[in-house]
Amino acid sequence: MRKSLLGRFLGVFALVAACSVAATTWLAAQTTSGALAQEQGQALADDARIYDALLGYAATHPRWDGVDGTVKDLASRFGRRIAVTTQAREPLADSAGSAGPQLPNRPSAVVDPLSLDSALSKDSGSSATDRIDARAVGPFRLPSSERRELRAEADRVVACLGRLGQNVEVTEGPSGRPRIDRGDAPADRVVADDCSTDDLDAATKTEAKALEALTKLTNACLSRQSRPAVTLNPDLTWHSDLRPGPVDAPRPVAVPKESDRAGDQAVGSCVNTARREQLSSYVAQPALLFIGDPDRGNVPGFDLSATSTARIAGAASLVLALTIGVSILTGRRLVRPLRALTGAAQRMKEGAEATPIAVHADNEIGQLAAAFYELAEHRARLEAQRKAMVSDVAHELRTPLSNIRGWLEAAQDGLADTDPALIASLLEEAVQLQHIIDDLQDLAQADAGALRLHPEPVNVADLLGQVAAAHQAEAERAGVTLSVVAPNPPPALTADPVRLRQAVGNLVSNAVRHTPRGGRVELRAHGEGADGADGADGGPVSEVVVEVADTGSGIAADDLPHVFDRFWRAERSRNRRTGGSGLGLSIVRKLAEAHGGSATAASTEGVGSTFTLRLPAGAREDAGRAAKL
Repeated sequence: MRKSLLGRFLGVFALVAACSVAATTWLAAQTTSGALAQEQGQALADDARIYDALLGYAATHPRWDGVDGTVKDLASRFGRRIAVTTQAREPLADSAGSAGPQLPNRPSAVVDPLSLDSALSKDSGSSATDRIDARAVGPFRLPSSERRELRAEADRVVACLGRLGQNVEVTEGPSGRPRIDRGDAPADRVVADDCSTDDLDAATKTEAKALEALTKLTNACLSRQSRPAVTLNPDLTWHSDLRPGPVDAPRPVAVPKESDRAGDQAVGSCVNTARREQLSSYVAQPALLFIGDPDRGNVPGFDLSATSTARIAGAASLVLALTIGVSILTGRRLVRPLRALTGAAQRMKEGAEATPIAVHADNEIGQLAAAFYELAEHRARLEAQRKAMVSDVAHELRTPLSNIRGWLEAAQDGLADTDPALIASLLEEAVQLQHIIDDLQDLAQADAGALRLHPEPVNVADLLGQVAAAHQAEAERAGVTLSVVAPNPPPALTADPVRLRQAVGNLVSNAVRHTPRGGRVELRAHGEGADGADGADGGPVSEVVVEVADTGSGIAADDLPHVFDRFWRAERSRNRRTGGSGLGLSIVRKLAEAHGGSATAASTEGVGSTFTLRLPAGAREDAGRAAKL
């Protein structure tokens, strides 16, 4: 039983059943915990909204009289019990009425527009230093007459800017003062004199009076600390005869003296104290906020008691027993056709033809029996696939052979001299052809990492020049301009020169093939530092970037992620004029990864494509030699 299929089947089935029960239990617990966490997060968000609504009421009303309607509306909207009391716990408003349950000892929050709760007032608009709600404006609230005047001036500025092609909007602050919202327009954009906002930004009589009172309160505070008086600006920055500066942040000046820092902090503290003193009669007194669930007593909690644990264990044991019983019955039915298939396979091994076996089950066993007798057809399909693969890989052999043929035909026609340079170039193409064949064999037999490299110091500018020379004839036939751009001296690179020429040559051949007559293909190289900076300034270079850019037809956005896949082609037809077998770019990526680098592509349809090789930099041995382009 231990070695038989039935015994293994029973063991696996029992293990799967046990894992299923455990996974189901864990999933139920995790789901419950997630639901509870989600519900808690929603409750916290609702509490923040309730707190903000009551905070806005307190910031705009001097007393809590009339808050009962707001409390009941919030309770109805969020389905919570909301109660507001004084700090002495005298009731101000309660959505549950006087007959509601007793309030807890600890309040949910303290509603004070002059001292915000930082955990609940993320959108209050107050700064991190004053903790005063932005809606508490007090004596700075503009009367209707001043609002109308400022609104008319704001509409004039908007109309003027609209004529200049600037789309702006008018927003209104808590005090009723309109503001010009420029959106994403730059703040330093030049505005015509007719569109000046000086009149709009000027303080009104109401604001000037309130600002004067605030300045007196601030200077009284500074006087008690024996510090010089200041004059507050409408935006609550300050200036004095000694040094101007804002309240809430250090100024962008030279490093101040310790006494200057202390003075800034003293002014900021006095301004905040003066604001609270000035606003205290315009806002409601601090109140305690209680938020709870009105039906808390009727909602059952999640309790995994001993009884619940016993029920879960009993249900799991029952499921396990049923699973084992069913597996025994099912396993025996499965073993019979498998034994018959084993006998048929043994007869085929001995040379006999496979005879059909009566397997009537329409399940995996029946599918196995059908697949067993489709072996011959499957082998025929494999042979067809092998032939298709041979046809596809022929593309990778065509590129170097085409280069060799082009130069030989040019020499035969008298267009090129059979000098040592030409012979050397043809020899290099022949060597590259041999390496391409080896690479195709590696791609067919092994995964990435099996490529053999022979690294040595490489002058990347010379290498790009050699690739360009090898493909010059092909580019001229296609009417494409082929050029090389590289720094002098070139960045240091240690790589296999033959493999690197193969990779760059594949990219150049692909670019020339997809670039229309009159287009350009450019080979570029430069170094980059570890921080992404260009290494042309002589700084340390960590990567050598080789780019092949063309002005061809480009690649569709949906096709771009697949360009490096094996045997993948954007052209579904097998027209060799428009595309190869789909192995060239795959080999480029494998060669780049074998060097410890990467290969990427970027393209825009109708504009062109850029293929980039990023290779780790190496020691430079030819830094003093000029780059050959």
